[in-house]
Amino acid sequence: MTRYESKVKTIPAPQAAVYAKLSDLSNLAVLKEKLNDPEALDRIKASGKVTDDQLQKAREQLKSLEFTADTLSADISPIGKIAIRITERTPEKCVKFESEKSPIPIKFWIQVLPIDETSSKLRLTLDASLNPFIKMMVDKPLQEGIERVADALSMIPYES
Repeated sequence: MTRYESKVKTIPAPQAAVYAKLSDLSNLAVLKEKLNDPEALDRIKASGKVTDDQLQKAREQLKSLEFTADTLSADISPIGKIAIRITERTPEKCVKFESEKSPIPIKFWIQVLPIDETSSKLRLTLDASLNPFIKMMVDKPLQEGIERVADALSMIPYES
């Protein structure tokens, strides 16, 4: 297994609120909505974390995303439909996922830890079964991808 970890991201919300949002994947449909909201797009651009090209690419990729409480699925060209399913929930601390219908077996988890009563931190970890040839091709995109997902998760409004 090859492991990829995001940097630790600080979230201005309590651990319980972050866990509640991330442990029900249907809550993440807000990402899709935000990328069609001009004000949200302006805030994302102003953060300086994402280029216009990356933002446009993310908008295209998010079009095919489907959310349920336990799964997130998308059409990935040329592979087809791939899904990530929640396999384990550790209340307020961790949500674990596994890929389905993926050419590469992936295990993925989100750890959430408190900083204080009003903020928390999260880290994403991904384990993938990669042969050396595939690893050379996907190493950098997987690391960049996990960072982008962590960045996106750090921008979600966790308290409404």
